[in-house]
Order: sequence, then C-alpha cells, then structure tokens
Amino acid sequence: MMFDQALQGRPSWLDRPGATHELKVARWQADAGDGDSVLLDACTGPTLDVGCGPGRLVAALLARKVQALGVDVSPEAIRRTTERGGIAIRRDVFDLLPGEGRWHHVLLADGNIGIGGDPAALLRRTRQLLRPSGTVIVEVEQPGSGLTVGQARVRTEGTLGQWFPWAWSDAESVPADGFFLLWQAERAGRWFACWERL
Repeated sequence: MMFDQALQGRPSWLDRPGATHELKVARWQADAGDGDSVLLDACTGPTLDVGCGPGRLVAALLARKVQALGVDVSPEAIRRTTERGGIAIRRDVFDLLPGEGRWHHVLLADGNIGIGGDPAALLRRTRQLLRPSGTVIVEVEQPGSGLTVGQARVRTEGTLGQWFPWAWSDAESVPADGFFLLWQAERAGRWFACWERL
C-alpha cells in the first residue's frame, strides 16, 4: 500500500508536482502529543478516525474512555493500531462502515482531508457518517494556503510509489457544504478546524 513504508517509521516524503512535503512518520509512531490534544479534546463521544494510520489517536481516545474506531485501507495501519491497543478495521471510507449516521465525531488528522483528492466528496461522506449536530475535526494547512488538488506519490528511501489523487486545504478553502464552522485553532505549528453537521 502507498503509505505502508512510512507507517513502518521509515523517513518518507509526499511528492506532488513542484513541491515535496515531509511525512511526520515519527509523530505517527509516537503516542499522542505535539498538538494532538486539540483533536482529542474535541472528541467527547463515539469517534471515527478516518485514515487512522498506526492508531495513536484511537489509542489515546480509548485511554480517555471515549469510544473510538480507526478506519484505514492499509493492513499495516490496522496491525499497528491493534498492537497499541486500539480498534480498527480495514476499509475504504467510501465503503459501508459501522454506525453510519450515529458517530458523534469524525477525525481527519495528519492531512487526511486530502483522501481521494476531493475534499467536497470526502466531507459529504463524513456527513453521512455523523449524527445530526455531529462534528468533523480536520487538520488543515496554515491560513492562506488555499486549496490544491492534484496527484501525489510517497517517496521512501529512494523508492517511488505510484501516483494517486490527493488534496491540501486551509480551513477557509474547505468546501464544507452542509456544515457550520465552529472553530479554528493552532497548536505546536499545526492548524485545526471543526465543523458541525447541519
């Protein structure tokens, strides 16, 4: 899978035409911290972590006695999440998921607003997953970054992955129809936003 080597903790980058982003693999492997408290504090009820990676947020929420389920397409992500005591299923977010329409919160951390290269379609899907007045909490780019949609690939130790669709967006540019923006926050150099389902 495209992120598996990064999930194993190997230094990795996300390349797109004209730009390269270093993937925060050390943060993914570590326990929750470095700004994650913004995400965790916003989750007070059953939470679905979309693109959970190695499960640091799922494990942290369970430690807080918050019901949490990770979803990821990578078997490596599921393995690592369960190894650290989390609960996760291997599934595409656009496939049928447990608890549709009943989740209190959906997390899109670590740039996962980019999944599929279509933030509008992804947020429409999260709206289906959430209960009325549920929230989607998103890690976004810094203000003024705008919305970029295009192709990306993972590069790890000289190995190039296949190109796939991805997106990057600041909070102002997220196409969040059917949601109301509740707040934006910055912590430890990371930016976050929370939208409530209308």
